[in-house]
Formats: sequence, C-alpha cells, structure tokens
Amino acid sequence: MPVLIRPPCRRARNPIPVQPIRNRPIPVAVQVLSEDPAHHLSRIVLDLQDPQPEPDAVRACWASLHTDRAIAYRAAAGVEEAAMAVVVQRMVDPVVAGVLFTANPITGCRTEMIVDAAPGLGTAIVDGTVVPDHYVLGHHSPAADQRGCLDAHHLEQLRAAGHRLQRHFGAPQDIEWAIDADGTLWLLQSRPITTLFPLPPDTGDTRLYLEFGHIQGMLRPCTPMGVSLLKTGAAVWFEAHGVRTDPADPLPRLVPIGGRLYFDLTDFVRSGLMRDRLRTSLEVYGPRVRGAVERMLDDPRFAPRRGLPFRLGNTLRATALLAPGMLAGFASSLARPDAARVRAYRAVEEIRRRTAPPPERATAAARLKWVIEDSHQAFMSRGMLGLMWPLMAGIALGAVPSALLQDIASAEELDAVLGGMPHNVTTEMDLALWRLAVNARPHRDLILGTAPAELAAQYRAGELPDIGMAGFLEKYGMRAAAEIDVGMPRWEEDPAPLWATIANYLRVEDPEQAPDRRFQRAAAKAEATIEALARRARSERPVRGRLAIFLMRRSRRLTGLRDIGKFAWLPSLQASRRQLLLVGEDLATHGLLERADDIMFLTLEEARAAVEDGIDHRALVAGRHATHQRELKRPTVPSALLSDGTDVEALAPAGPIEDGVLTGMAGAAGRATGKARVIRDPAGAHIEPGEILVAPTTDPGWTPLFMTTAGLVTETGSPVAHGPTVAREYGIPAVICVRDATRAIKTGQLITIDGGAGTVRIAPEDGSTSAA
Repeated sequence: MPVLIRPPCRRARNPIPVQPIRNRPIPVAVQVLSEDPAHHLSRIVLDLQDPQPEPDAVRACWASLHTDRAIAYRAAAGVEEAAMAVVVQRMVDPVVAGVLFTANPITGCRTEMIVDAAPGLGTAIVDGTVVPDHYVLGHHSPAADQRGCLDAHHLEQLRAAGHRLQRHFGAPQDIEWAIDADGTLWLLQSRPITTLFPLPPDTGDTRLYLEFGHIQGMLRPCTPMGVSLLKTGAAVWFEAHGVRTDPADPLPRLVPIGGRLYFDLTDFVRSGLMRDRLRTSLEVYGPRVRGAVERMLDDPRFAPRRGLPFRLGNTLRATALLAPGMLAGFASSLARPDAARVRAYRAVEEIRRRTAPPPERATAAARLKWVIEDSHQAFMSRGMLGLMWPLMAGIALGAVPSALLQDIASAEELDAVLGGMPHNVTTEMDLALWRLAVNARPHRDLILGTAPAELAAQYRAGELPDIGMAGFLEKYGMRAAAEIDVGMPRWEEDPAPLWATIANYLRVEDPEQAPDRRFQRAAAKAEATIEALARRARSERPVRGRLAIFLMRRSRRLTGLRDIGKFAWLPSLQASRRQLLLVGEDLATHGLLERADDIMFLTLEEARAAVEDGIDHRALVAGRHATHQRELKRPTVPSALLSDGTDVEALAPAGPIEDGVLTGMAGAAGRATGKARVIRDPAGAHIEPGEILVAPTTDPGWTPLFMTTAGLVTETGSPVAHGPTVAREYGIPAVICVRDATRAIKTGQLITIDGGAGTVRIAPEDGSTSAA
C-alpha cells in the first residue's frame, strides 16, 4: 500500500520531521500528490534502496513546491495557494516505460493516440535525455507490429488502456506507464491534456472551419452574449434584404468554438464550382491560412461535389435588391468623392439619432425586447446603406491602382501612397488622444507616477485636472479592444487603457516623433510619391498610368472611410450593452445572477428565460465564466480547424529556417530596428517610444499604441486588417502572420523588421544585428 505523508500546513516551507518507514526491502519511489496545476514541475525521487534517506526525499518533494519555476507557473495560471502531499510507494522496475497521449498533443487530432517509449525508466523521456520510439495509433484501428521497443500486443494494451482512462475521466489524457519484466502494464499517472483547443460541435461529418477573428484582429474569446447579439443583428440585415434564414440560427456557418468565431468552410471546399476560387479569396488571410486550406483541397474527405454552397434564390434576390444601389453608389462616389464622404458621415449621425433605447423606468422585459428586436434596426436598415457604398468604393480605389501599376511602382511606393490617409475615424481618434496628452504635459509627473487603474478611479471621482477626457469619451467612449463583443467593457466604463496610452505619449521627448508630425510626414510622402509615379506612368504607360493616378487621387479622398462601417455600428452595441447591464442588475437583485455583468455569459434567449420565467442561471454562468477565463490564457488559436480537433496548420511540413529569422507576411513596407515590446493585452500596456510592438493581433483598440512605436509584428492578420492599414497610415513598417511571435520574441530583445519582405530578425545576444 502507498504511504501518504502530508505537510503540517498548506504553505509550510519547513515541514515537521518525517519518521522513516522501515522494513521495506523493495525499491520505493517518492513523489508528490498535489492540488497544484504545476505538480508536474515538482520533484520525484526514484529507486530508494535504503529507507534512511526517505525524510530527505520527502523534504525535497515539498521544497519543489516553492522553486522559482513552480511559483512562476502558478502565477501565470492564476493559482494563489497550493498544497502538496507526498506518496511513498513501491517502485515498478520497468523493462520499458513512456507516455501515452489519448489525443495528438501537436495537431490536436482526437482520433489519434501518441505513444513515446524507451527502455528503462520513463523519466529519461520526460527529461529529454533519450530519443524515444514514437508511435501514432488510430483510436479505432488495431495496432500493427512496428519497429522499436514495443510490439503490437503492447501497443494494443496501451490503446485499450487509453480508451478506458479517457472514458473514465471524460477528457483526453496524458498518461505515464511502465511495463515490467513479467509483461504487466502499470499505469503510473493520468492527467488531462490541458493544451488542446476545444472541439467543434459534433455534426457527424468531417468539417473544415476558418477562424473569423484574424480579419477583425480579435483572437480573445467572445462572450456568449456577444455571439448571440452578432447573430441577431445578422438576422435583421438578412430580413431587410429579402434573404430567408432560420430564425433560430440566421448564421449557421458562423460557429463559436472555444469562444472564437469560426466560419464553416466545408461546403465551399467541396463545391466543384467554388473550390478553385477559394485560393484568391483567402489571400487576405495570409500564406499560412491559405496554405492550410489548399492542403485540404487534396484531402479525399473534401472531394468536390456538385452544387453550390448557398441557396441560389437567396443570392439572386439579394443581388437584385442591392445591385442598383451599389452601382449608383459606386458611380456617385467616384464622381463626387467629397459629397459621398459627407453623406457617409451624415448617415453615421443619423444612426446615432435613431438608436433610441427604452425610457429610464422601462422594465427588464422591455429592455431585453429592445435589444433583441430594435437595437440593430437603425444600422441594419436598407436606408443606412448610404454609408456603405462610399466605404466600398474607397476600399476598391485603394486596391485597383496597385494592379494597374504593377510593373511601374514598387511595393514600398504603393504602400507609401496609402500613408497619412485622411478621414479615417480610427486615426482621428488616435490623434485626438494625442492632443489630450499634450494637454496633460503640465501634469506629467502625476500621470507617469500613478497606475492607470488608479488614474481612472481618480478621474471618475473628479479628482484629476481637466485635460479634455470628458469630451473624448463623449465621442469615443463606445470603443474598446475587441469592441465587436458586447460583453467587453467600453472606455466610458473603464478609461484605464486611455490613461496608460497618455502616459506612453508623455514619454515622447523628440518633437519629430510626435504622432501628429509622423502622420503629417506620412501624408506629405504619399503626395510626393503620387507625383513621382504620375511622371513615371505618363512616360511608360500613358493610358493605364493616367487612370491609375486618377484613381489614386480619388482614393486619398475616400479610402480613409474604411473603418466607418464598424464605427457606425458601435452606438448600437454601446446602447445594447447599457440595457443588458440594467437587465443583469435586475436579475441579480432577484437572485438569478450573482452580478449584473454575468448576463454577458448568457445568450439572448437564456436571458429572456430568466426575465420571463425566473430561470436561475448562476451555475451555468459560473461554468462559462471559468471556461472564458481559461480561454483568455490560451497562447495560440488555430486559424483552420477540422471537426476532429486537428489544427490544419500543424500538418504543414516545416519549411527552411534561417537562424534568428522569423518569417511572416508583408504588412506595411519599410524597415526598423529597435527593442521589442511583447504585449498580449492593450489594457494598461506600457511601451517606450521607438520600441517595436509585438502582439498576437490588433484591432482599433490597439491602435493608440502605434503612435509612438517604430514598427509592428503580429501573429495573425491580413493586409487589409486594422493593424497593417493603420501602420501604413502612420508610415511604420509591419510584419504580420508571424507564427508564435509573442513566444519566440522576448521584451527587450533587439529585432529588425522588414515590412516589405515580411521578416523579423532577432539579434544575437551580443546585440549585433543586420538588415533582414
């Protein structure tokens, strides 16, 4: 029988003496039994022949609870306290030992088991001191004889044991095992594989999902209410344009997985008519995602079939409704861009005016009814399409000249033309925030010496000097990082990120690096580049060149409207969030929720059930909140995912690797060298002028950080996404789609980025670097 020894208290660093357990002629093992998620970092002492050293071995195990590595792990996992007991038990004398994963920990595939085995003790595998024999087993296919230290019988034993343990614990397992000289399989330890990305819903079919947040610059999980409201808004839009949908799920192809939004691409990949067109349409996702989907085109599970992946009648009906207005809107925007821009801004103000929530004394049921039925009406109505056509015309005008000038202009020149783009609501917001920083200069010491959260508290209490924050929040308080999720607090609720950014701006000492001057230089460079290209084009390609320059100049007057569509939607989201919080407050008062913002972990229908039928959702919310917090810590998110959990990118063969060089995709041309600043969340982020921002992704809530950076590196993105677009407007280089950049690059490392080549070079430790 094992002997269990517990410490005298949970946090004891000097536990009481342990009496040795004598009269044991067999070897023993001493290991931990811990409540700590970092228990696999703790000490295991093996093969004790003499009982006398036992107390020292137990103390060594207890002491491992407080190593720097274990403490750091617990801090990252959010564990404040941990307890540890020590097990003294008979030790198996293995002929062969190893580890068994009941799901593939590299690809995420749930239909594969992975076995690593080596002769002798399994600790050699865990420590990395041997190269183990590696086996991949199918969940439902019998094991065959393979080379190595395990035969088919042993592999079949392990596969069956893996099935039993996974069924028992209800989740994929990481199992340590050993086989002794008698051929007995000993299962030494089993724990869940915590790194696997959640599975998509089971449809009984092999499906391919494409992550939607790469384009929006949002990789954090979306709240259930955020997903629910997005789908409800889509239903309103489809209804306004005559498209029939299922009221229960108007966007069946938009699937939440692990809190992220994925698009079910399966029917498009299988469509004989559509699959070849996917390559072009996926270019905006970057080479990694495009390559992953292209590999699936050769997979027999996605063999082409007849038919279209959508209802042709719906498509024709929507086209008939939209086409006349779209053509007229494009033509008028091209002919009179300034008037089109005025119409777009007027439409934004009209949406604000028409977004009228219920009166102050409205019931919870009335507030929820407004959110479900009325909150999207102003933005999604057909009349508001007036702002969309100038926006779409601007995007097209920004792209067409590149095709016309392919053999005349360089990529860097074409990027320069997009610099300092006027009329962009996000850029205007960033520059307005810079003006607040200018106002705050007399109070520099106060702001730099106070934590952003404390500054926000003092601002709400009316204790800070007036620098114009109230006016800024009146116009931009509806914004935030991950702002398409109604579950995210807005800046009007928590202005701490704004105070952090103002503090960053106050660190700028070189007047030439001031954001407004950088923007002006980018605009001047754009105009000068257009003039140079015009002279070159007239001599080399008179007709095509003149057309390209005409469109370029029109682009400078319309392409800045790129962000206005989402900006126009934000008042509706802001108003919906305010009403939902009031509903949540009412439910919390009646004991159906713990707190008001718990409503963001319900769907609209679940909230309605609570309001109308008194359903208590506290247990449901607690589970979802815990899952959400766990997903917030996930370092990577698969961009392309199969229904069996396979991360399609992980199937790609490793390409050539140059030492110290990370390869991604060109985002914004130019080169920069500086110290890296790795930031995973913009809230309260500190960045010094001239540093290069390294982030998992970016959206408009991140862009105030761009104003003083020397460059940008992101793990995801698209050339048309917010990050690289705003980088071009500020004239800073950007490299996007750099896999695992936030882990491969450390804050303070000297890096050189080449936004044209899409490379990041990490300098050697001696600090030397060269152009990438």
